[in-house]
Amino acid sequence: MQPIRHVVAGTDFSAEADLAVLRAALISKHLGAELHLVHVIHPLDLYVGSELSFGFQTHYQQAQQELIKTQIETLASKLRERFGIPIHAATRIGRAHAEISDYANSVKAGLIVAGAQGEHSLLEKLLGSTSSRLLRVAKCPMLIVKNKNAMIPAYQQVIAAVNFSLGAADVPALARIVAPEAHIEALLIFDTNQEAHMYKAGMNEVLLQKYRTQALIDADKRLNEILTEQVLGERVSRKILTGYPPESICAHAKAQHADLIVIGKHEKNDIEDFLLGSVSKGVAYAAECDVLISN
Repeated sequence: MQPIRHVVAGTDFSAEADLAVLRAALISKHLGAELHLVHVIHPLDLYVGSELSFGFQTHYQQAQQELIKTQIETLASKLRERFGIPIHAATRIGRAHAEISDYANSVKAGLIVAGAQGEHSLLEKLLGSTSSRLLRVAKCPMLIVKNKNAMIPAYQQVIAAVNFSLGAADVPALARIVAPEAHIEALLIFDTNQEAHMYKAGMNEVLLQKYRTQALIDADKRLNEILTEQVLGERVSRKILTGYPPESICAHAKAQHADLIVIGKHEKNDIEDFLLGSVSKGVAYAAECDVLISN
């Protein structure tokens, strides 16, 4: 994987966004990367029913930009002093997902960081509008910060959830890049839904057992290939579980006291991929720890 040289963090100055910014700063320091803080002003003409004049809207946006510029420069200054890293501050006007994505593309960002909740309900944005749209258009991985620990320690226990989709092999490597000090467990979930469909289709138990045995052998082989191809260091383990993937991943992460789940965005179905992907979406919604979604 390419090294991450630029990290983009969106902020609305809420407490949740502040935690995301701190996480982005810590990751940037570990990676020797430059941090970019971005705040997007929602223009009045995007609000339903807005009938304000063009002149008033322009005045409002200019006033907002001046206010935000002061806030974001103050935040950047504090972070430079605390972390000793290069920090850029920027404001944009428009739709948040489009502006953040465009900005990230312009600086060739290797990571986008956002909070799970915020002043404008970023949880809704996460699984509804802005963040789900951003995940669809972003050309780099996106980290959703859900951990409320204000100390922002380095990640220690990471679950790298892999499958057989394109790009899944990059998940453990991305986990190591973002969490260089952590123990990484490569986790593969054998989806039992497939067996249920086969049973309904009339496949008998003997054939199901044969399928299950071969599928687990193939899964173990694939997981071994992924880990062999990548140099992840000594602090790495592997696990294969059966069950419904989103539920099983989140339950296992909780049982292992994981502070980060890394998962691929790509799905086998193009429509599911457009909708972020059922597994990725389920994990992003249900996980109690941070979630990093690879592109």
